[in-house]
Amino acid sequence: MPTDIVMPQMGESIFEGTITKWLKKPGDKVQRDEPLFEISTDKVDAEIPAPASGVLQEIKVAEGNTVQVNTVVGTISADGEAAAAPSKPAASAQPAERKPPAQAKQPAEARPPQPTEQKEVIQFPGEATGEAEDEHVRSSPLVRKIAREHNLDLSRVPGTGTGGRITKQDITAFLEKQTPPGQPAVSAGATAPAISAPVPAAKPSTAPAPAAIPGEFVPLTQMRKIIAQRMIESRRTSAHVHNLFEVDVTRIVNLRNKSKNAFEQRYGVRLTFMPFFVRATIIGLQQFPIINASLEGETIHYHRHINMGIAVALDWGLIVPVLKNAEELNFLGLQRGITDLGERARTKKLTPDEVQGSTFTVTNPGTFGAVFGLPIINQPNVAILGVGGIAKAPVVVTDAQGSDSIAIRSLVHLTLGYDHRIIDGAVADQFMALVKKMLENWNEEIG
Repeated sequence: MPTDIVMPQMGESIFEGTITKWLKKPGDKVQRDEPLFEISTDKVDAEIPAPASGVLQEIKVAEGNTVQVNTVVGTISADGEAAAAPSKPAASAQPAERKPPAQAKQPAEARPPQPTEQKEVIQFPGEATGEAEDEHVRSSPLVRKIAREHNLDLSRVPGTGTGGRITKQDITAFLEKQTPPGQPAVSAGATAPAISAPVPAAKPSTAPAPAAIPGEFVPLTQMRKIIAQRMIESRRTSAHVHNLFEVDVTRIVNLRNKSKNAFEQRYGVRLTFMPFFVRATIIGLQQFPIINASLEGETIHYHRHINMGIAVALDWGLIVPVLKNAEELNFLGLQRGITDLGERARTKKLTPDEVQGSTFTVTNPGTFGAVFGLPIINQPNVAILGVGGIAKAPVVVTDAQGSDSIAIRSLVHLTLGYDHRIIDGAVADQFMALVKKMLENWNEEIG
């Protein structure tokens, strides 16, 4: 039977999406997880992968049309079904191409795959691996599958998860370091190359929109329309209050300057300031779980895990990918996860699950020089942390004997936007005081 291609839901409270581009034509062969079409929603411009291997049989929704989530936008038939009775053509669809007899005789993809067969790259929740799991190394089925595909001994991979658990970022980073020069490395966004999949032509990166001509009327993009709608909805929903804390991060700045070159050489990822702020925030959320909660009707939902939303500025809008179960990651795991999500957000490689389910959000206006910001809460969260720019300033410093002196220190301003319906000002201030203390007295290992 043909496999339906549906419009995915790319986040909470998102009910529709616009198809901006089909990357395949009816009659083209597709591999499972190969980019099939591009969509635009309020927070995401994303490439959507094919749900199955076969032939694109029909396009039901043409480019530029907006449909509800879970709407069937096309169908994929198995290779042997390419000659099935044609369905009604879509407005923009082309007639399906007739397959040569040699291709029609190819067997359908086996389930479960044989040990020597190349398997799908991405494993979705509930999908079986089809092979015995290694019980001696703490890792997920997806990590073990990647290891098998690369004949890799997992005991060689340092784990950054709880209790040394090996994450997807750990194994992809390890494989990239092991890749000989001149060979393509496994990217953080795709766990392993699909050997049998045709390599799509490289697409130019999305360029910023040209500057508007004075006096010109330019319609809002679909993403900008829904961003505007969601921001107004958040202001109407939550009782926004903000507090502002000045934090001395001289110790962290000195640590980063001293360690960044060795950190990148050892782990293959740049050392940024963001994991310091995220780690301190995680500790604060564990101490004050109300700030990691959400309000559902007249009930407060205290979330079991900390799913950290990390706002990423794009040339065409804003997106908030989510680092799931962030409390289970050590510092290196946080840095790898933040870098991975940011890179794939800018290249439209995020999956639907990676842009939903956040319980708290961190945004960084300081990247562009802002001293601080007053961010709007990312619904259904009840709080958001804004990180300002780090700058040197003269500060009065009191030593252990109580003597004052003036010193040049590196300062940052942190803003907490919170929903006053369920978070009191005292709790918000206590949370921020703890985050400030963690940052000013940083003593955790970073690698």
